Amino acid sequence: MTTHEASSSSSSKSKLWNYDVFLSFSGIDTRNGFTGHLHAALTDRGYQAYIDEDDLERGEEIKEELFRAIEEARISIIVFSKSYADSSWCLDELVKIMECRYKLGRRVLPIFYHVDPSHVRKQNGDLAQAFQKHEEGIREEKDDKKREAKQERVKQWRKALTEAANLSGQHLQITDNGHEAKLIREIVGKIITEWLPSANELNVAKYPVGINSRVQDIISYLSSGGSNDVVMVGIWGMGGLGKTTAAKAIYNQIHHKFQFKSFLANVSEYDLVDLQGKLISDILKQTESKVTSVDGGINLIKNHLQHRSVLVIIDNVDKVEQLNTIAGNRDWFGPGSRIIITTRDERLLKQVKVDKIYLLKEMNEEEALELFSWHAFGNSWPDEGYLELSKEFVSYSGGLPLALEVLGSYMAKRTPSVWESELEKLKKFPDEGIMNRYK
Repeated sequence: MTTHEASSSSSSKSKLWNYDVFLSFSGIDTRNGFTGHLHAALTDRGYQAYIDEDDLERGEEIKEELFRAIEEARISIIVFSKSYADSSWCLDELVKIMECRYKLGRRVLPIFYHVDPSHVRKQNGDLAQAFQKHEEGIREEKDDKKREAKQERVKQWRKALTEAANLSGQHLQITDNGHEAKLIREIVGKIITEWLPSANELNVAKYPVGINSRVQDIISYLSSGGSNDVVMVGIWGMGGLGKTTAAKAIYNQIHHKFQFKSFLANVSEYDLVDLQGKLISDILKQTESKVTSVDGGINLIKNHLQHRSVLVIIDNVDKVEQLNTIAGNRDWFGPGSRIIITTRDERLLKQVKVDKIYLLKEMNEEEALELFSWHAFGNSWPDEGYLELSKEFVSYSGGLPLALEVLGSYMAKRTPSVWESELEKLKKFPDEGIMNRYK
């Protein structure tokens, strides 16, 4: 990764969002139906979706809370139904949503639920009666200032409806019986994942230098298999080489293609039953495990996973029993599943007969110097007077990312004389140097 990529990656993560999706809807029409199911599907996928839980007691404080939620959401989904325009509350939300679209660049997805998009655009048809009532409210107002304020408010509502209806959206007609579930799957599985590729991503590394170049071959291989194939790959190499980091980077690039996924970190620390329970809980979005024995866990994994396309990453395996209890056979997983295993022991991968084994490469000299520099100086290049010293530390590290991180962090803010002293110690006592003290 270049200097620009590393810095832009850091800055993109600095933006804080409280919600991935804000749902605007008429509770009387869709709360217990379409919108309720859509909200459940979004949360099942791990998205933070805001839904107003209170249709009754509404005051200015609640309105401010809703407006703040709209501002803090990356996407707004508007479910236009027959009663949507009846509610001044919904229409005020809509005005705020469209304002955030123009001023803050937020994305907006309109869904026309049993209403004609042209009726929303022109405020006629299904929406005509609602606006007749709104106009009557203006005429009945005796106070001139209040009447002018209401006129302006209705004007804003009409403008927002027209603009929202002109956006590309989804139309679900009354005759589309049985298509609601299909539409929800398309919204959550395709549209939202394309709009929010970074949602649910794992934290890869503070300075992700050189990672993408080291995993592209693996990602290409995982993508090349048939849609019905279950593909298993292994990543192996010595400790500190960045196997876990590579696995996280792969997960971040492909996880949006899978509804069911699990990243099992550092499985060597798990009891086998707990490991099975973690896998099943991740896939089924459960908080409590129902696994009580290894044999029972195997049966549960088969029952729940063999008809689902899943992404499972099994990190830091050190015993074949760990693989036999959670990924003993390809037929445990549904068509299109992808299983990725990281380990220091290549024999384990051969024992379970993975489709392909990748030896993770060390970083090249340029990448190693950049990663070291980020940790030592907070920049992609050594400070003046430190270049040759930095190159010696990088040479000592052998291109291992963990060594570069530890050495760079250890030498940060130290004088050149201290650097020279530490280098002499490493050369004299390489087996008892900084790396062993920080292991």
